[in-house]
Amino acid sequence: MQAILDGEGLADDASKWIPYGDNESFYGVVENQQAHPVPALVEKITNGIDAILEKKVLEEGIDIKSKAAPCSVKEALDRYFPNHLNWDVGEARRSQARDLQIVASGPVGDTSLLVYDNGVGQAAKDFGGTFLSLLRGNKNEVHFVQGKYNMGGAGAIAFCGDRRFQLVASKRYDGLEPLGFTLLRRHPPERAAAAGRKNTWYEYLIFDGEVPAIDVGDLDVGLDGRTFQTGSLLKLYSYRLPSGARSVISRDLNVSLNEFLFEPALPFLTVDTEERYPRNRALTTIVHGLKRRLDADAQTVETRFSMVSTTPDFGELGVTVYVFKARSRGEGVKETRAYIQREYFKNDMSVLFSLNGQVHGSYTSEFITRALKMPLLKDYLLIHVDCSKLHPWVRNEMFMASRDRLKAGDKADAIRKHLRDMLAASELAEISKRRKSSLSMDGQDTSQMLRQLSRNLAINATLSSMLRQTFDLPDRPAGAADKPREEKGSPRAPRDAPPFNPQRYPSVFRVRGGDNQEGGLRLFKLPLGGSRTISFATDVENDYFDRTDDPGDLKLAIMVPQATSTGGGQAATPSAVGDLLSVTRSSPTEGAIKVGLHASAEAAVGDMIELRAALSSPTGDLAETVLVRITDPERKPPAKVPEDEPPLGIPELVLCSREGGEGHKSWEDLQEAGLDMSHGVVVQPYVEDDKLARIYVNVDSSVLKDFNRSAKSAEAVELAEKRFVSTVYFHTLFLFAATKARKYALQQEKGEAVEDVEVADYVADLFSSSYAQFLLSFDTADLIDALG
Repeated sequence: MQAILDGEGLADDASKWIPYGDNESFYGVVENQQAHPVPALVEKITNGIDAILEKKVLEEGIDIKSKAAPCSVKEALDRYFPNHLNWDVGEARRSQARDLQIVASGPVGDTSLLVYDNGVGQAAKDFGGTFLSLLRGNKNEVHFVQGKYNMGGAGAIAFCGDRRFQLVASKRYDGLEPLGFTLLRRHPPERAAAAGRKNTWYEYLIFDGEVPAIDVGDLDVGLDGRTFQTGSLLKLYSYRLPSGARSVISRDLNVSLNEFLFEPALPFLTVDTEERYPRNRALTTIVHGLKRRLDADAQTVETRFSMVSTTPDFGELGVTVYVFKARSRGEGVKETRAYIQREYFKNDMSVLFSLNGQVHGSYTSEFITRALKMPLLKDYLLIHVDCSKLHPWVRNEMFMASRDRLKAGDKADAIRKHLRDMLAASELAEISKRRKSSLSMDGQDTSQMLRQLSRNLAINATLSSMLRQTFDLPDRPAGAADKPREEKGSPRAPRDAPPFNPQRYPSVFRVRGGDNQEGGLRLFKLPLGGSRTISFATDVENDYFDRTDDPGDLKLAIMVPQATSTGGGQAATPSAVGDLLSVTRSSPTEGAIKVGLHASAEAAVGDMIELRAALSSPTGDLAETVLVRITDPERKPPAKVPEDEPPLGIPELVLCSREGGEGHKSWEDLQEAGLDMSHGVVVQPYVEDDKLARIYVNVDSSVLKDFNRSAKSAEAVELAEKRFVSTVYFHTLFLFAATKARKYALQQEKGEAVEDVEVADYVADLFSSSYAQFLLSFDTADLIDALG
């Protein structure tokens, strides 16, 4: 491109270039958009979807800003794409996806991308107010599109090679105007410096003071299944794709695009060429979002469920949770975890916040370990948070205008706490408990061994201070005897429940329980400031609300108070859910739909609230109505603190072996919980609440097995195992404590990427190298002798 400009005498002709957005100072606007090339590319896709929807409205003869136009993306889809729920059918999906394509070209190591949309298109004379404008808010009054700031699409140019070349070409959908085109670039920084400017700017090419236009017919630009006739073409030269997305775009780039487009309004294609990858048989692939990928992956996804919360402060927040299996596809824990990370967490996003299907910000797995305190799920949990129906002022406080990260502030902190509380009270808590249960065991033997070892351990004040930063060490007088543990009764065996026979569509929907009846309706008492859960029985399958194909819904309506504590009454009239009650609705779980209630500040003691629930069904909604009375706040008696043996303070020692047995956990038990255990693993530190809770030592590790091959007696084998266990345990303990106390931040190079590493993973990996063999093979005296 630079050679063409030089050859035509255009590169240095100032009369041929105009500042992008008609303002040289907008350089900072462009450079301060998305910080990553993939979300910047996603903005181009989003603009293409907007253009296709705009075309549909205009073809119907409707002003896109009028009240006759759709008022949301969903309404536009329902109106113009009535079969959009059937896009899982291959041919229908591919046919629609051809309207929006990303086509790769150029050398494999220097990929350029062409973004095509069969949308409304623009005439050359309108480029200045559309493609080449910034900060005009030209979509702010169009309610069925994603864009509103008139700058998000500018972010991609910052990743277009060193010279920032981007070609823009467009032709109106009605074909009444010729094809307009121009070239965007960064004004050469060296020329800006030579002219005494502190900064450079972006600019676009003109001829005779106007964006050029040319009459052309169909163009073959490498699109799948068609030529270019109308719509728009954006060529991103030498696009700086991240490491891991630089091979065939129909594979690696797709994974990232799916992450940032959880549920795009329209599917699209990524197209590569045989010239670039002659041996690849999947050069063209449909991208239809992470949601559909997850819904189709029954091999890896263990369970999913959803919740919808409606509150006066926030509006409506939809949450969908996906829990992955610890082992899947016939592979072990390590291989499964690597597969999940590669396919679903390529960009380190465990909690996705989206608007109209496009991810606007995220949390890492830190939210799972620190906020939810579920460390076993940190590699196996993906949470999608739909923010499309939050109050507009709440969304504005949550997301940056660049739509690629969250703001910091009180409102964002409040949303984080609300999300944490929702998930902590959901079935996720039971899932975490089940995984944790496979790690627990009666550790009386190992506990006694550990007490004997630690009793003889000399810990001075400095060492004790370091350990107290990581462990809860009790203050016990020297020589104090261990208090015998009282035997507890065996837990009550669970009652057998009849088998649940789920149906595709519901035929049953009725409320369970209640405190009383009034006027033929079930009455539930809700303490002011407290919470209450109402359960509805149903026979519909668990994924009824969440499935892609013909999902259902539960609609809730709240009626204003009928009576107060002062007596009297009034006719019930509808009120928005969330005005009087904060409501959280969960998806069906084994025949039950739970609705959580919390009285808002608008409610008063004595208020009677009518809650109407309607479960959708093809044969007609199934409805139930209940009454909720606000009562005096609950007075909870102080909780009794059980008298028990004080904790040892340092982590529990758990011995592991391949088959398990008395005093041992089996490898399979740990693998079910998501912890890798095999011959190559020596130790697995388990962290809970940011503290080292347990240390799993593998007595069937190859290190110990190899060492014992030279043992000459059973006593020598037993002695080696005891030495192995104690050495690995205490070295793990002190390595973890010292690293945490000194506040080290750990990272590891993986190819071209650098990834953060948790302290527990670092310690486990350290022992899986030759460190454990070194500890077992040398004691201090031997080492001193060896050093001479």
